[in-house]
Amino acid sequence: MLALLAMAALAAGLAAAQGLPPAPAPGGLSLPGLAAAGGSRVVSPTVVESPQARAELLVHAPAGARPGARVQAGLQISHAPEWHTYWKNAGDSGLPTELQWSLPPGVSASPIDWPTPRKFPIGNLANYGYDGTVLLPVTLIIGPEFQGDAIDIGLQASWLVCRRECIPEEGRFQLRLPVDGSAAGAGAAFDAARQARPADRPAGSSQLQPDDTALKVVLDGLPPSLRGQRLELFPETPGVIEPGAAWTQAWDGDRWTASIPLSPHRSDSPAEMALVVAQADAPGKGPGLPGVRMEVPVQGNWPAPAPLPAAVSPALQAALDANAARAAAATASPASSLTFGAALLGALIGGLILNLMPCVFPVLAIKVMGFTRPGTGASGHRAQGLAYTAGVVLSFLALGALLLTLRAAGEQLGWGFQLQSPAVVASLAVLFTLIGLNLAGLFEFGSVLPSSVASLQARHPTGDAFLTGVLATAVASPCTAPFMGASLGLAIALPAWQALTIFAVLGLGMALPYLAASWAPALARALPRPGPWMERFRQFMAFPMFATVVWLLWVLGQQTGIDGAAALLMLLVVLALLVWTLKLQGRSRLVLGGLSLAGLLWLGVSVGPGVVRPVDDAPAAGVAQAGGWEAWTPELQAQRLAEGRPVFVDFTAAWCVTCQFNKRTTLADASLLADMAGKNMALMRADWTRRDPAVTQALAGLGRNGVPVYAIYKNGQAPVVLSEVLSVEEVRAALAPL
Repeated sequence: MLALLAMAALAAGLAAAQGLPPAPAPGGLSLPGLAAAGGSRVVSPTVVESPQARAELLVHAPAGARPGARVQAGLQISHAPEWHTYWKNAGDSGLPTELQWSLPPGVSASPIDWPTPRKFPIGNLANYGYDGTVLLPVTLIIGPEFQGDAIDIGLQASWLVCRRECIPEEGRFQLRLPVDGSAAGAGAAFDAARQARPADRPAGSSQLQPDDTALKVVLDGLPPSLRGQRLELFPETPGVIEPGAAWTQAWDGDRWTASIPLSPHRSDSPAEMALVVAQADAPGKGPGLPGVRMEVPVQGNWPAPAPLPAAVSPALQAALDANAARAAAATASPASSLTFGAALLGALIGGLILNLMPCVFPVLAIKVMGFTRPGTGASGHRAQGLAYTAGVVLSFLALGALLLTLRAAGEQLGWGFQLQSPAVVASLAVLFTLIGLNLAGLFEFGSVLPSSVASLQARHPTGDAFLTGVLATAVASPCTAPFMGASLGLAIALPAWQALTIFAVLGLGMALPYLAASWAPALARALPRPGPWMERFRQFMAFPMFATVVWLLWVLGQQTGIDGAAALLMLLVVLALLVWTLKLQGRSRLVLGGLSLAGLLWLGVSVGPGVVRPVDDAPAAGVAQAGGWEAWTPELQAQRLAEGRPVFVDFTAAWCVTCQFNKRTTLADASLLADMAGKNMALMRADWTRRDPAVTQALAGLGRNGVPVYAIYKNGQAPVVLSEVLSVEEVRAALAPL
């Protein structure tokens, strides 16, 4: 009968997981699944993020996408503070963002309609590009020959994002645009991009004239809003002028003149130059001020250019080489080179170790003790072993399928995601309280349930064993045991059938001890004979259940605060009182039971919402905690690395028992903390107790999908990922090369 309650736990977990709404798509867009590409991390099929930038594929089709229509699409890049990407002419160094579209027959894409760039001086050099948030729009032209109910839009994009260092990034994006639907959610972004582009103006009497060292610029017909202003000039042809050199400009009535130094290594001698002029020193972030675009003829002859240098500057080439080396090192890391066979072996061993989790072992022990019950032969034990195994394996498959489905829908989730929901934690606390009260003898199911239900365990022991497997999975799944981390991290990136195979083997590993015991008569004979000890053992097993409730209350306190934990504790006390009254007889049962039930309902209405209402009391990033630890964010990690400091990140969660053990032992060791301080190492904790997409992305970047994970970062090197059960010696060995 204990196992019947497992269905409630699984139902609560599934309901909570399905209650996590997928990220909404603009309009009526349908988003297919997508795998990560390049060095960035996929958030959804239309969003790729890194600590430096967030890139998102946007479309705007308020009138649908029927044949003959024109649809706005584009890549919107939101840069982290101090980072920027590049315009079509990057300036002295850099690379422009590239968009490669995959479109069905009958649909084509225009070139990027580039917004006006900004100028980023770097010493005596300068780059042209964008910071803040910028949208690079194109027009999708749907020809009359297009046939279909939807347009599958694919985009392969690459961009170089720079601060003092440069990081090449890329992403693959997909979305499905219904022909008869409306996608207008990104209208404001496209309106802003339209306003940010330079207005096309005829050249009129404007001209460019090169001499030996400079390009003489004369522009007529500029709009009145620019007259008298200090302007910036952005040639679309790269390598012609010196972007960072000092140059002169002046106004002669409505005519603007300038003399700009030519590049000694000029790569082109055009007869006409397209250029953008805009007001200099544009305030704010994002694109520059709109300005105008002109195609101006060149008068005279260009001087002979000097020999060409490398295609990119030495500084940029060094940055690209360093990032290529780092990417190669990361590819060779154990997390990314793990084979499918090794992942299956790791899942099997990790599943075996899950049986040692504090709340799983009592469930397993109770089932093993069932071998001592009279009346069950060897065939019955074997049938129960197979049923228990089926319950565990199918539950792991269900959790794995749900996890993969939600991730494909855009959710940033990882292993143990159900314990990130306060509702699931509270439901499990109620479940384990009832199990503990039953084991302690406070009530018997036969006294509170109809006899037909209460006798199900005796009449259907195989079904009870199956449900016990479901229960064991519900309480074991939140943590990542040793050998599991790399396997689960690989599973998320594999095709569905391979990922589900890893989840199934993980469940098989967890079920193996009981399965082996059910098929080994010698083990059953080795157990003590039935007697009074069995009742004492049953009562003793109540205390691990109550200890699990204490742990769940602590987890809930991390999510909903002390008030939420106290509210649940009050509900559990009244629930226990209600269960106790059900053993009474006569009017006492009726009166006390009614009062208890009324009190439980009143508490559920008055304080129940506080049980599942998350509170945001996480420590602020950058504020030192006990032992010198800081709350992790991607931006803070990037900042510490930019300061030249190595970074140790503890990816943890309150519901992970292994995490808490390592936190109170190895990571609290005074001598180890002193060694880390001697290395000027920044210590950070990435708390995954509640849903945090940034933590999920960081774990995925390490090839992991659950906690605990411990990683050491250093600029120019691949991250070092340590084992799940951490030792002082292992951490010291990882610190030695720093």
